[in-house]
Amino acid sequence: MRKWIRFPHKEGKISRQAHADFPESAIYERELGRSGFFGPSSHMHHKHPPTGWSQWEGPLRPRLFNLNNLGQMATSPWQATTVLYNAHCKYRFWQCDKAMETLARNADGDDLLFIHEGGGEFFCDYGHLTLVAGDYVVIPRGTMWRLDPDTTMQILIIEATNDSYQLPEKGLLGEQAIFDQAMLDVPAIDDAFKNQQSETPWSVEIKRNSQVSVVTFPYNPLDAIGWHGELSVARINWRDIRPLMSHRYHLPPSAHTTFVASRFVVCTFVPRPIESDPGALKVPFYHNNDDFDEVLFYHAGDFFSRDNIDKGMVTFHPAGFTHGPHPKAFQAGREYKKKFTDEVAVMLDTRDALEVGEVATEVEDTNYVNSWQVK
Repeated sequence: MRKWIRFPHKEGKISRQAHADFPESAIYERELGRSGFFGPSSHMHHKHPPTGWSQWEGPLRPRLFNLNNLGQMATSPWQATTVLYNAHCKYRFWQCDKAMETLARNADGDDLLFIHEGGGEFFCDYGHLTLVAGDYVVIPRGTMWRLDPDTTMQILIIEATNDSYQLPEKGLLGEQAIFDQAMLDVPAIDDAFKNQQSETPWSVEIKRNSQVSVVTFPYNPLDAIGWHGELSVARINWRDIRPLMSHRYHLPPSAHTTFVASRFVVCTFVPRPIESDPGALKVPFYHNNDDFDEVLFYHAGDFFSRDNIDKGMVTFHPAGFTHGPHPKAFQAGREYKKKFTDEVAVMLDTRDALEVGEVATEVEDTNYVNSWQVK
């Protein structure tokens, strides 16, 4: 058995409540925490911004990738661009403008699709779904599926390698908080699904150990006439998420967790009122990310803690340094200029260090590390 060493203590000028009512002489708060936002933590108050570096050398740096500049189209998800990866997670970006010519089946783990742009028809073992921008689709390991886009689709794919996606514990909030599980859609064996069944040959591309094998059938193997059970593809749109809010306290990102795997979590930031209490922090707090790598995909809206960020971009903050809002965003928060956020973003927090895909470096903005400097 293990137990954290914990000794709550107060020293010097402090705010008794984290993220609120800062000492006037030390407006910059920095959270030092373990296990993401779930373990013991301390809060420092500083005279200078914790991100006020003037120079950075070495590979551990905040990074920005503009996925809008990726030009590769692919009819198979296994040809999607790998942006980030480790032994427990693969983070890919897929652009598809034509119907898949083969079925896909991932034998390495569950897949989570997030539809960034476009829409289309999704067919799988369990039936048919019509997908639109903003949809999350959880695809259990071993499911056969294909996509038939109506227009060009841009899709974020997060693989839980050798793992499965589950929902977070909601505790005191109750099971209906954030989203009721009744909001989850499952595929239907409808006319669209039945009409795609045929006796013409179809192949399945099966990915195992990151290698693809092709199995061909003399018919379409998506030929189910019915099913029952509790394992299925599931879909929910970000618009169905009702975010946790506090008008007096800025909640940590963990409060916005949508899906959980063993070694990482996926969170969703959706529009919400900004904290209205005069003493409450109104932008994300500065914090050390010492146990988790943090990745943010920007889907839509005005990203209130960042400057010069557009939809389709990805920021990557490896574990090991302090980060937080950009200077202009921090000052705007102090002045309470905005009363409501309108951003939509998907966050990935991984317990294990991520590597950058080779192609991703071709669309990197290497000046991002300097974006915290006051100009």
